[in-house]
Amino acid sequence: MDLILFGPPGAGKGTQAARLIDLLEIPQISTGDMMRAARKSGTELGKKFDSYMSDGKLVPDEMVIALMEERLTQPDAAKGAIFDGFPRTQNQAEALDVLLEKLGRKISKLVVLEVPVKNIVERVVGRRVDPASGQTYHIRYNPPPSGLEVIQRSDDTEDVVHQRYEGYKAKTEPALPYYEARGLVARVDGVGSLDEVFERIKNALGV
Repeated sequence: MDLILFGPPGAGKGTQAARLIDLLEIPQISTGDMMRAARKSGTELGKKFDSYMSDGKLVPDEMVIALMEERLTQPDAAKGAIFDGFPRTQNQAEALDVLLEKLGRKISKLVVLEVPVKNIVERVVGRRVDPASGQTYHIRYNPPPSGLEVIQRSDDTEDVVHQRYEGYKAKTEPALPYYEARGLVARVDGVGSLDEVFERIKNALGV
């Protein structure tokens, strides 16, 4: 199964993807993680990514697709993948379709996690991180152990949440009709406990 997880930053895509990995036995593919890894690798492609990202420029779609093809041909992704944070535009969606067709595959479903911005603000602003382990906590929903020194990341603020949300609405959400026209979109209420949201996703996928 090739599955796209869609929704605004802070909607819980990464958290739910981690659960789907175990359920479906396919990897989560995050373009952001892959690009950061490519930069560290020192390969020719990695150097190209670094030249764009260091200057704060958008990486061209063809480079992202080349990286995606490299990842999808690895053994663990042979049965499918969970795409997180990609595609972000219709051009990327069309390019992903071409790539998957080349591999004899296609998108089975796109799941949109729908979460109001006020809920995302509460989630993100309350987030705390243990700088030593990288473990994430939440002051309300998952408090850190007593005595543990945790920090709030500099971009976990209400202003940043609103900026990212508006960016999603303006630039990424417009890619949805491309999949809706093919009946591939399932909208899931992303508000509730992790277990509740996961059950809704499973129902949407029929698994």
